[in-house]
Amino acid sequence: MSSSTQPNLEALASEVAAQSSLLNDLRKQQADPALVEEAKKKLGDLKRNLALLQNANAGSSGSKEGKKKERMLLKTPKGTRDYGPAEMFCREHIERIVKDCFTTYGGSQLDTPVFERKEILAGKYGEDAKLIFDLMDQGGEQLALRYDHTVPLARYLAMSGAITTQAKLWQVGKVYRRDNPVMSKGRMREFSQADFDIAGTFDTMIPDAEIIGMVCAILSRLDVGEFTIKMNHRKILDGIFEVCGVPQEKIRPISSAVDKLDKMAWADVKKEMTEEKGLDPASADKIGEYVKHKGGPELLDLLRADEALMANANAKVGIEEMSVLFGYLKVYNVLDKISFDMSLARGLDYYTGIIYEAIVEASAPPGFKNANAFASSSAVPSLSNTSPPETQQPKKKAAKKAAAVGADEEEEIDESQVGVGSIAAGGRYDNLVGMFTAAAAGEGKKAPGLPCVGISIGLDRIFALVWPKWVERGMRSKETMAYVMAAGDGLLEERVRLVQELREAGIKADFMLKRKPKLPAQFDAGERDEVPFAIIIGGDELKEGLVTVKEQKWHFVDGKKVKIESENKGIKIKRAELIQWLKDTPVYKDWSSGKLIA
Repeated sequence: MSSSTQPNLEALASEVAAQSSLLNDLRKQQADPALVEEAKKKLGDLKRNLALLQNANAGSSGSKEGKKKERMLLKTPKGTRDYGPAEMFCREHIERIVKDCFTTYGGSQLDTPVFERKEILAGKYGEDAKLIFDLMDQGGEQLALRYDHTVPLARYLAMSGAITTQAKLWQVGKVYRRDNPVMSKGRMREFSQADFDIAGTFDTMIPDAEIIGMVCAILSRLDVGEFTIKMNHRKILDGIFEVCGVPQEKIRPISSAVDKLDKMAWADVKKEMTEEKGLDPASADKIGEYVKHKGGPELLDLLRADEALMANANAKVGIEEMSVLFGYLKVYNVLDKISFDMSLARGLDYYTGIIYEAIVEASAPPGFKNANAFASSSAVPSLSNTSPPETQQPKKKAAKKAAAVGADEEEEIDESQVGVGSIAAGGRYDNLVGMFTAAAAGEGKKAPGLPCVGISIGLDRIFALVWPKWVERGMRSKETMAYVMAAGDGLLEERVRLVQELREAGIKADFMLKRKPKLPAQFDAGERDEVPFAIIIGGDELKEGLVTVKEQKWHFVDGKKVKIESENKGIKIKRAELIQWLKDTPVYKDWSSGKLIA
């Protein structure tokens, strides 16, 4: 290390230590969150610079001393993971169901870039804006990875004119959020979402009911277990905040705090509203009296009886729209899946009307099943003022030390104390497209808008729920239904010819890519792929126009899938009748279920 570099390194290390101390002091003092975030960002920048300088010096020193090059660390980036073939087969099964429902409900597919101009994403996500992944300047454009599919869709609609559009659009793809990941619960930095949106001017609440009816159909088919669709209305919530004396500029921040009642006790939410966001405690107490309620259509009667709330224009519109929606949901036959939950807020800034999210038992943190301690689980609105239980926040491990390369003061989370969270969520966003058209038109110019409503389905979170069941039930890991084998002299051309016949008939088939493979090796290959039909050809069978078909089955032994050994040599089938014979089997007819073990 050169003498000139040493002071720079020491000075930067001192800056890191000083900034770390400042950040800790701000946290202890419960300073303004903006100041804490600014200090945290600066500390992260200093640490990255220190790590780069250390690496540069280490590389320079190593080259001079003739040291061996350090071994490469083979791992995926934080918050990402690989999916093996068996896992991908399960994921594809989930996606097929979702896409089938999207098209059944009249949707057309859309695809947008995985990154956007940064100005497109700015100002749309409220407090979650800090989770956006920024990209370095590329050819003069400031870019960022997309945070969701909703904002890119709105940008697409605005670019398309946004005047007379009436469309159902869906998109499946990866999105990115710089969050603390909980991998086992499907909470990651790179994850897949499936979105379905209805754009255009229609009669009140009909598109909204269509979306909710569709998501109930999807979740019923996906085997996620019992689920509930929590609903609320942004106008009701905004009306409540106005009646309770929340200043206009604090409505979105307070809404974001209320949205945490699914994982935090009311006492902690109130503390955030009053101590961190500066709300009058009396206003917070009034809010608490409203957001404790959840139930069904009966809750509307309770709200209508509140004179102060009904005198608020926002709340009145929201209550009437919810009444219309409940009527439609009865026709969709999904009322038993609905919970009108007044604590549901959805933190994103662009929602303007109905909001909803789908939850399962595993959504809440363990031991915190009824996180909103004010609410009753019955359909009748709860009027009790029962005190909430003590908060059971996820336990966090010690923060990484400043010397760790790339550390950005992020804390590791104890995954056993974290729930899956909602598995689908969305709502109405009538102004988002108009925001883009207005920004493009320029100040003072009139621009068209386009009402929209949609849902985002978290495919990774659903996979986290479905995969353990998939394994327990011994589901297949591949689509191959038939494995063509040769007994005797290899018969490569005959094997290829038969495999192609099967494939052209819609039967997924494979064979060993060797000229003269041994029969046991072929059976082993078919077994590894869990192929149910071994189709064997030999010289005599070819002359007679026959093939031998041996059905292979699996069962569980000590919790593992094991092929059932059988002395059965298979049955002779006429070559001309093979395809129809396979299509008439129960295995073929039930193939789409993914079942391997009956």
